[in-house]
Amino acid sequence: MGQADWKPREVPVDGGQGLKEFLADNDLGTVLVGDKALVFRGLDATEETLPEVLDLLLPRRLAYVHGNSPRTKVGANVYTSTEYPADLTISMHSEMSYAHSWPDRLTFFCAVPPGSGGATPVADTARWLAELDDELVADFSEGVRYTQNLHGGSGLGKSWQDTFETTDRDEVEAFLGETQAEHEWLPGGTLRIAQTRQAIVRHPVTGAEVWFNQADQWHPAGLGEAGKALAKILPEEELPQSVRFADGRPIPDSYIHQIMERGLACAVDVDWRRGDLLIIDNVLTAHGRRPFTGDRRVLVAMA
Repeated sequence: MGQADWKPREVPVDGGQGLKEFLADNDLGTVLVGDKALVFRGLDATEETLPEVLDLLLPRRLAYVHGNSPRTKVGANVYTSTEYPADLTISMHSEMSYAHSWPDRLTFFCAVPPGSGGATPVADTARWLAELDDELVADFSEGVRYTQNLHGGSGLGKSWQDTFETTDRDEVEAFLGETQAEHEWLPGGTLRIAQTRQAIVRHPVTGAEVWFNQADQWHPAGLGEAGKALAKILPEEELPQSVRFADGRPIPDSYIHQIMERGLACAVDVDWRRGDLLIIDNVLTAHGRRPFTGDRRVLVAMA
């Protein structure tokens, strides 16, 4: 199957026992690298029984430490999906690709399906890279530099306490000391973090070269009218988050628009039914969110 023909593999299971049988007959790591994403249908799990399912799929779940999306922790390293307004599209991205380390796998569990819309689009990141203009790819080849301003309790964006799930500055210092990130404490308790990261990586098993960064989500041009308005009010260095090329050059708005548009053009929608579970390889597969109406509760775990 070529890149353009790819879509997640749907696996019908008859409740938790069906999932156990699938895992007994298949090596999940091998299957996931080959298929990039699996959708388990008919799982018949609930939010209360989800930890039992996740223990089978992600026994060593990670905390969302240094995550930049607004989420609520609802269990043992289980979180709500990004809490953006329902009428907005969340652009394609690989989770925490801006960080020193990132999860290999993500699961998404549908506790409450949306009234309408609300699909989780997924995209082959190798195809996404192939769809981008050569000039853009060349400019991103040396990486990007992300900057965060995390307030100390009140202000725009996330606080450093929420971001690192602690109120202990020493814990934050210890964490950042291991990530090759530059950081400083500003007057008023704001923590500024700057880190230069890759924009394109190779998958450790397949060797596939893939698009792997979140430049569009850190750039004002990727945030629509709200991002433009905020950029007019605050200088770039004071924005909650911003991004440039690794050498300090600004990233053109046109590049951001191209990245977003072509990422979504590559995407295949996973529509939700109650109890469905999607698991993806976070390097081979990007994800996002379509706008929705009604209630939608999708829970996320990573490992």
